[in-house]
Amino acid sequence: MSRAAYEDRVLYQGDPWVRLDTLPRLLAEGWRRTLSAGGVVSVIRTPFQWAMASPVIEIETGGYLGDVGLYVPEVQLAEALALLGE
Repeated sequence: MSRAAYEDRVLYQGDPWVRLDTLPRLLAEGWRRTLSAGGVVSVIRTPFQWAMASPVIEIETGGYLGDVGLYVPEVQLAEALALLGE
């Protein structure tokens, strides 16, 4: 099984966003909660769609759980890295 490939930098809703990492969906959701608690906006990209919010029901009912791209606005990159201990 090959790892999903996502761009390092994208335009999302007209603004530049950068990929923090490509990782399994459940791990990415945990990182998103850490980022959110620190005031950093994030979005997940699956092979099928962008997900700004990820309801738990989607995950529990078999939503895409493979590798996803985790993105933050470029202007919040330093904050995101600090929150995640990078």
